[in-house]
Amino acid sequence: MSSLIEVAPDGASSTAEAPTRHPFLVALGERVRTLRSRRGLTRKAVAQAAEVSERHLANLEYGTGNASILVLLQVAQALHCDLSELLGDVTTSSPEWLMIRELLEHRGEADLRRARQTLSTLFHPPGGAERSRTTHIALIGLRGAGKSTLGRRLAEDLGYAFIELSREIEQFAGCSIHEIHNLYGTNAYRRYERRALEEAIQIYPEVVIATPGGLVSDAANFNLLLQHCYTIWLQADPQDHMGRVTAQGDMRPMAASPEAMEDLKRILAGRASFYAKADLRFDTSELDEEASFQQLRRQVREAIDASA
Repeated sequence: MSSLIEVAPDGASSTAEAPTRHPFLVALGERVRTLRSRRGLTRKAVAQAAEVSERHLANLEYGTGNASILVLLQVAQALHCDLSELLGDVTTSSPEWLMIRELLEHRGEADLRRARQTLSTLFHPPGGAERSRTTHIALIGLRGAGKSTLGRRLAEDLGYAFIELSREIEQFAGCSIHEIHNLYGTNAYRRYERRALEEAIQIYPEVVIATPGGLVSDAANFNLLLQHCYTIWLQADPQDHMGRVTAQGDMRPMAASPEAMEDLKRILAGRASFYAKADLRFDTSELDEEASFQQLRRQVREAIDASA
């Protein structure tokens, strides 16, 4: 077990030479000191409220103490702040961020949706945007919902172009989606995803886009999609998702885990609240392809006519 340098309450080191401190621990310590100063609290008062020793808190403040998550939680409570503020997420970076966060805290989903839409309008004035959105139609949902099949037919019926965003991402990267993740990581994949989405929106005046199921997991890319596209969540029961994918000969859902159905249900549950931000929900469960297409076609044309 590596020994930690002990820092006296006045900040003086108890050894002649301090070890190299991890940048994260240094930044964490600075935030603790800043929050303590902002609250007008002494180190002793915070240590007592957090039920930790003053020396332990001093080590934390000077980036030499690797505190457990429970100790950080106790310190956050003593400083009357959220753990996220102590750790330093983006909403803690300025007073304005903190005040905005306070206004939104404890609001319901309906209020948060109105706030997001208002901010989107504020920073991206609509003009003819509503009409533009219905000429860019995006299908979201898990694999097996019918995005490719119904998207292609819908595009043909409307006279729009049709693209599968996954194929565009692979063209930009010069390799498969699987290889992008393995070779370059998730961050690189998200950059390719954004580039492909931006080009699809800019290049095609009228287009139906079948999106990857995980696009909603990236807030920036999903915001871009919601801002520029009329978005449709193609829903289906987990059994339908799995059955359709395996019927197409794609066994990837079954390869990773013998509990594939449970995994699928967890993914769907985790993304459902994001998919629900779509302009239209369309459930394809218990419908064959033709019935799904005819009902979807009618609802989309109604939306286009309403925006004209």
